[in-house]
Amino acid sequence: MKASKIDNTIATNAGSAELASPARKRARRRLGGGDVEGATLPDLRAQVSMDSPEPITRQIYRALRQAIFAGEMVPGTPLSEKEVSDMFHVSRQPVREAFIKLVEVGVLQVLPQRGTFVKRISPRRVREGRFIREAIETAVARKAAEHITDAQLKLLTDNIRDQRVAAKANDTAAFLALDEAFHFTIAQTIDCGAAWEAIQDIKAQMDRVRYLSLPDDSPLDHLIKQHAKILAALRAHDPVAAEDAMRAHLREILVTLGPIAARNPNWFEADEAETVPLSG
Repeated sequence: MKASKIDNTIATNAGSAELASPARKRARRRLGGGDVEGATLPDLRAQVSMDSPEPITRQIYRALRQAIFAGEMVPGTPLSEKEVSDMFHVSRQPVREAFIKLVEVGVLQVLPQRGTFVKRISPRRVREGRFIREAIETAVARKAAEHITDAQLKLLTDNIRDQRVAAKANDTAAFLALDEAFHFTIAQTIDCGAAWEAIQDIKAQMDRVRYLSLPDDSPLDHLIKQHAKILAALRAHDPVAAEDAMRAHLREILVTLGPIAARNPNWFEADEAETVPLSG
């Protein structure tokens, strides 16, 4: 769905979807990842600051995106421009723009005349995102091995130390934040911000699965060992080993996706077959 069409659909829904109509309630039950009839928007006010130099639309987008990833809003949870704009004390325009972006990355769904809802996870889009992310991040890792500095290696070493602390405390939220910082730091070593920006939208579906996978399907210690292997290759300035270690790490989701989808059927759309398998 193109941005203009999304914009028009959201604008149309803005009036009709503010009311908890019977049609909207039926949509909640049909899309829901469980009983979301009384689902409410989590309090995200602390995630947005009018004093920040970052555009308000971007802040709202990030706050909603993170809440969806963390499962604070399950599939089927309804969202309204009015509710979100009231919470952040902003006009509806930046909220509408954030909604459009969330639709584009595949985590919100707009149903004409019904409303906007948190979308179920698409297994196919997870695999597609992983395939594209692997292409980018393995190239980044290879280049990083050639150019990484001692200071950057120390940042990664400290990061893995903190990952072990988070794992020992079973703090999955802290671990995921550190995991994100680990990959971001590697991307920064090659001074190519566009690579990390491209990855952000591509990995939206992957990030939702990551939250569901920890710690049962992807033990934290196992992931830390994979990170340590990447770091060892970077420290040795071995491009081939760095690329291979990153590839193995990013393919972990192919192992866990099936069991996670089977255990959480209401979180996932029906799978779609691929003409050309993307897992090889």
